[in-house]
Amino acid sequence: MSVKSLNTRLAELHAERVRTWPADKLQGNIDTRRHLVETADRANFVKVADLVPDFALPEVDGQVLRLSSLLRKGPVVLVFFRFAGCPACNIALPYYQEALWPGLSQRGAQLVALSPQIPDRLVEIKRRHGLDFLVANDVDNGIARSFGITFQPDDATKAATLAKGGAPITDTTGASTWELPMPAVIVVDQDRRARFVEISPDWLARTEAEPVLAAVDALSRASVAA
Repeated sequence: MSVKSLNTRLAELHAERVRTWPADKLQGNIDTRRHLVETADRANFVKVADLVPDFALPEVDGQVLRLSSLLRKGPVVLVFFRFAGCPACNIALPYYQEALWPGLSQRGAQLVALSPQIPDRLVEIKRRHGLDFLVANDVDNGIARSFGITFQPDDATKAATLAKGGAPITDTTGASTWELPMPAVIVVDQDRRARFVEISPDWLARTEAEPVLAAVDALSRASVAA
């Protein structure tokens, strides 16, 4: 049975919004995503072959994840997402559970999904979707920021959100700033080097499972050859 692609699922989310959202709200969403694509500082993004900093981050089930310890077992795949209530994230993470995690576990690789949301709030998305992979709090976006993949709304957007009675994003994430990570998938080899990097400033365009599995397979082939 074939698995529906992630970007097909995200396109269906957008199509539903086209059908149901007021025109001004829909256009605002489109314009925001376009602005992020046009203004992203790609020169600052983490690159293939960059050394990935070691980290120790809280996982939602109470353990502390240290990258160096995870890498003793094999490659680690890092997936960055926004927060537990993000609609697109609630499509992406179940897709990765279905289409990516089984293949990674068979290959001896770890999958860690990272969000700036604090564990007490972040645990909800893991429970709701029965995720078998690790879900961790990237405390105050420290790792995402080091990868150059964070963004935040401009001052005018923040002011407009508050003027309409909305809450600052810090109320949702529990983090100290309005920063959020762009959707990103990074494969880290056992030397702590990034060997696959895909970053999308548009949160409705995300990495499919196949290229990630291919990147992990390439690491296995390289290891055998060495």
